[in-house]
Amino acid sequence: MSEEKTYPMTTEGRDKLQAELDDLIANQRPEITKRIQIARSYGDLSENSEYQSAKDEQAFVEGRIQTIKKMLENVEIIDSNATTEDEVSLGKTVTFKELPDEEPETYTIVGSVEADPLAGKISNESPMATALIGKKVNDTVAVPLPNGININVQILEVKK
Repeated sequence: MSEEKTYPMTTEGRDKLQAELDDLIANQRPEITKRIQIARSYGDLSENSEYQSAKDEQAFVEGRIQTIKKMLENVEIIDSNATTEDEVSLGKTVTFKELPDEEPETYTIVGSVEADPLAGKISNESPMATALIGKKVNDTVAVPLPNGININVQILEVKK
């Protein structure tokens, strides 16, 4: 018997997933059902692109509903208070710079479900976060890149 995968995330991330689930169930699912009913009224379903499109969208939405339900059932809320204030951990925002003299970068480390690098949120499973987690302000950390080369970064600030 295999253990269920847990999904680490912040309270904000869980709430966002719950809102998406609520929208899928309350709004998108009924809208797709209406579209299917209307498309059925057009007759021959074998050549009915509206019907096929709505059925495809229905399958996607139902799959997404099941995925989100599973994530929410196995969510592990990140407690950023479980570590010292200056230690990098899930749920904390870390500012670092690549050595010797690059510009500082700031990211919040979140579970993979919430990751959005363009919004400044990186997955705890990313090479950068994996290297930084557990380290403290002023530490210099070697971060492995996919090409096999390491870059060195210095942690400048950690905050909740």
